[in-house]
Amino acid sequence: MPANRNALIRYKTIDLCLQNRFRKWTLENLIESVSEALYEYEGIYGVSKRTIQGDIQMMRSDKLGYNAPIIVVDKKYYSYEDTEYSITNMPLSENDLSQLAEAASFLKQFEGFSHFQELSGVIQKLEDHIYTKTTKEAPIIHFEKNENLKGLSHLDPLYQAIKNKIPLEISYQPFKAKSSNTFLFFGYLLKEFNNRWFLVGQKKDTTSIMTLALDRIVSVKTNPTKKYIKNGAFNPHTYYEHVIGVTLSSTSLKKVRIFVNKTNAPYVLTKPLHHSQEILDKTKEGIIIQITVLPNFELERLILGFGESMEVLGPSRLRNRIKNKLKKAAESYL
Repeated sequence: MPANRNALIRYKTIDLCLQNRFRKWTLENLIESVSEALYEYEGIYGVSKRTIQGDIQMMRSDKLGYNAPIIVVDKKYYSYEDTEYSITNMPLSENDLSQLAEAASFLKQFEGFSHFQELSGVIQKLEDHIYTKTTKEAPIIHFEKNENLKGLSHLDPLYQAIKNKIPLEISYQPFKAKSSNTFLFFGYLLKEFNNRWFLVGQKKDTTSIMTLALDRIVSVKTNPTKKYIKNGAFNPHTYYEHVIGVTLSSTSLKKVRIFVNKTNAPYVLTKPLHHSQEILDKTKEGIIIQITVLPNFELERLILGFGESMEVLGPSRLRNRIKNKLKKAAESYL
C-alpha cells in the first residue's frame, strides 16, 4: 500500500503543477515539486528522474483511466494541452455512473441509522451528479422498502443503545392489547424480516428472550442509570438457526415434510424454504421436501402463501392446522 500511496501523491502533485498555467514546468521543476510533496506527506525526500518520466507516461496512458493530455512545449516545458483538464475531474463512463447510481440506491436503504444520516448529504450530491450526467430513465434496481412503516425512527436509538449496552425504557402495545405498558428492556439484536424490523432482547426480571416489533413501540428512551444485563445464553448467530422469520413459539425441532406440485417445484428448488431443506422424492406430479425447523406463525404463513400448490404431509399437528386454516378460508368464499 505505501508504494501505491506514494504514486498517487506523485500523480496528484504533477497534476497540480500542470494545472498552474502561470509557470513553465521543466522535468527538473516537476521532480523538485514531487520531492517536496513526498517529504511533506510521507517523510520521503528525493525522487528519480526516471520515476517522474514513468509517472508522466502512466498519466498519459489509459491504464489508470487518466488519458492525460500532457504535451512538451519547445521540447522542454510540460503542460496540459487542454487547459481545463485535471485527473480529479475525469469524466465518468456510463458503467461508472450505473455503479454509482446502484450504490447510492443501496445506501439509502439505511437512512434510519445515524452513521448513514451523516452520509445523507454525500448521497444527495452523488445523486445530483448522476442525474446531471445521465438521462432521466427508469431505475434498473428496485429495493423493497416501506417508508410508511411505523417505528423506523426508533432504529438508530435502539442501535446505539445495543452498541453502548444501555438499558431501554420501552412503552409497547401489542396488536391485541387495548393499551401500552412500559418496562425496562435490554436490547441484544436488531433483526429485519419481511420488510419489518424487530428488537430482540430481554425484559427486566426475566430470563427469556423477547422479540418486539418496532411498529408496536409507542415510545423508547435510554436509562443509563440502570444496570445493563447480558444474557450469556443468547447467541445472535444461532438463535434463529432453526426458524423461519422471528417467532420462536416452540422448543421442539420438527421434520416438516411438504409436497410441492410440479408447477411450483422449481421456485422451491431455486429458493429453498429454509437452509435445512432437502429433497426426499421426485415424481411426475412434483417433489417432496423436508425442512428441520421450529414450527411457528411465519412457517404457517409461508406455506399458506403457496395455496393449493403445497401440501403438508407431516407432522400431523401442523398438517391439521394448515388444513383447518384453508378450510376456513374456503368457507369465506361460499
